[in-house]
Amino acid sequence: PGPVRRSLLPPSATCTATVAMSSSQPIQQMTNFIMQEAHEKVNEIRVKTEHDFNLEKQMLEHNGKLRIQEEMKQRRKDFAVRQRVETSSAEGAARLRKMKARNDMLLELQADAKAALVQVGNSPKYSAVLKNLIVQGLLRICEEDVEVRCRSCDVSKVKGVLSEAVAAYRALPAAAGRRVNVTVNEAPGKMLPESSSGGVLLTAVGGRVICDNTLDARLGIAYEQTLPAIRRDLFARA
Repeated sequence: PGPVRRSLLPPSATCTATVAMSSSQPIQQMTNFIMQEAHEKVNEIRVKTEHDFNLEKQMLEHNGKLRIQEEMKQRRKDFAVRQRVETSSAEGAARLRKMKARNDMLLELQADAKAALVQVGNSPKYSAVLKNLIVQGLLRICEEDVEVRCRSCDVSKVKGVLSEAVAAYRALPAAAGRRVNVTVNEAPGKMLPESSSGGVLLTAVGGRVICDNTLDARLGIAYEQTLPAIRRDLFARA
């Protein structure tokens, strides 16, 4: 038989070591369980944190995209409004320039017509024009005592045709049976201004009834009456 091994420790020491080893096992198990629980809790917290972080990140990204889309939408609206305003302003400015150009052309036309009236006052037919203007004025004013005013340079011409004008007026059916007394006012303050193109101005009832039959007044009437046709001829294609 082989040699017999004997423990060098006394029996009491061997028993104590066995008890110590037996009591340390539950402690180690508990420690392992606690550590496992801790690791699981840490992992759970990490997963939940990552989930919450990703969710918050997605919400922030979504809200940011919505905000950017809303800003871009508002900017497009503002740009469209500015474009409409600028277009409207440009069209309005163009219309104003067009209207001013037309008005300048009409004013130039009036000036040319007024300049032509000066030639009427210098023509041989001016006396006949004065006669007809006096007859027309008498028909319009329809008063018995009538006063005729003219330019100082036209006094002699008006006096020269006055009797013929009165006779022509009385010969008209519209003046049949009417009495009329026509005089020429030669007072300096009652004359038509020299800037006038000519013609006559008739007054009655102390100046309360007036018939302006000057060439300038007749030009104004003719201009107003023919203005639609003038506009059509000048600006039909504009």
